[in-house]
Amino acid sequence: MSHTAHIPSHRKPRQRASKSALRAGVAGGVLSTIAVAGAAGPAQAEPVTQTIEMPTITSGFSTAVAASAQATQQVALDLETQADEDAAAEKAAKTAKKAHAEAVRKAEAKKKAEAAAKAKAEAEAEAEAKERAERASRTSERTTLSTSSGSSGSSDSGSSASAPSSSNVSGSAASIVAFAKAQVGDAYSLGSTGPNSWDCSSLVQAAYRTAGIDLPRVSQSQSTFGTQVSLDNLQAGDILYWGGAGSAYHVAIYVGGGQFVGAQNSSTGTVQRSLDYDRPTGAVRVL
Repeated sequence: MSHTAHIPSHRKPRQRASKSALRAGVAGGVLSTIAVAGAAGPAQAEPVTQTIEMPTITSGFSTAVAASAQATQQVALDLETQADEDAAAEKAAKTAKKAHAEAVRKAEAKKKAEAAAKAKAEAEAEAEAKERAERASRTSERTTLSTSSGSSGSSDSGSSASAPSSSNVSGSAASIVAFAKAQVGDAYSLGSTGPNSWDCSSLVQAAYRTAGIDLPRVSQSQSTFGTQVSLDNLQAGDILYWGGAGSAYHVAIYVGGGQFVGAQNSSTGTVQRSLDYDRPTGAVRVL
């Protein structure tokens, strides 16, 4: 063994100075190269070269990403458009349904109105025809009674012997009674004076006018126009009144046989009734 074998070496370790250079470049799919060089000592350099492969970024990748984003956006727009179209269709359907229901309602209302108008026209025509017939009948009756009354007045010269047997009246009384009876069936209307609608006092006034006698217009005055007579001693043509003399609220004409004719009210119109139907308060005799 050498006597120097256990003597540590005093040789300084070799010092290495490293120098690195990095060059990188990416162009059209070319690999990047990194060069690393190391040199030891001031006088000697030992170059070391290592190649590292880097992932390649191509222009096709960015294009694909952009296309994918555009496609996603287009799908979203298509879905939104479809939703709008569905909502519009639903709204249109509801509007159409509502319009149809309204059209049906109006058609039914129009049909009912036409039916009601037709029924009303028919009723009015029937009522008018009936009224014309009644007027014609009353006119005929008035003419007959007037002729009969005139003939009776001429032949009887004031005597009651030739008075019509049905009413047992003659002269002016016959004319008054005939007129009053001819108005039976006419309407009642407060303030009316004929020829087809009366109130109680206007009917009495008009009846007396046929005999050439002018009566006051209202019931109160008519109830005192003449001589007060008992209800047990009535004669055809006497004026009946209800209420007090001078304050009567209703009048009528006694036509004989225990009957009177009067324009009663809007419900009954002009009627001929028994005295027992509505007993009067008193009576006056004008003739």
